[in-house]
Formats: sequence, C-alpha cells, structure tokens
Amino acid sequence: MKRRKRIYYTDTQKALMWDRWQQGEPLHQIASLFDRHHSSVLKFLAAHGGIRPPIRRRSPSTLSLALIPNRRATQNRGDVACERSGNNADIYR
Repeated sequence: MKRRKRIYYTDTQKALMWDRWQQGEPLHQIASLFDRHHSSVLKFLAAHGGIRPPIRRRSPSTLSLALIPNRRATQNRGDVACERSGNNADIYR
C-alpha cells in the first residue's frame, strides 16, 4: 500500500467532516471525500470524543487589554535617559 502525504485539513473541511458525522454518515464515505482511509478521519473525530468542539473565541478582556497602550512603549528613550542621569546627579550632590 502506498504511503500518502500528510494532510492539514482546513476549517471548511473540518466543518464538513463534523456535519457528515452528525448526519450519521459512515467513516468510509467521509474519508472518500478527502481521498483518505477511514482511520485518518477516525483519529480526527476521536480526538474530541466524537463531539464537535465549540468554536474558539477570545475573551473580551483579552481583546480590551490589547487596546491599552503600554507605558514603556510610549516613553521616549531620550526622556528616560535624561531622567536617569538627572537622578544620579541629585544623589551625588
């Protein structure tokens, strides 16, 4: 039997697999859509226990943190260097 190249399923292909599986189609028919053996589809479906995983979404708080500017990024390097040199001079006076 000839060894086949690894396939990386796209999101639409994964959705098609889950839809067909939920409709009760056998693994052999689902695998034939992708020119694969049934064992490759079985591994994909069994990884989630045969239940379609929920759609991944980012937490709203994670997205809001990305919009807050970072203090370090907004400071100018020259300003920081001047503050440091001024502070050092005050210490030694």
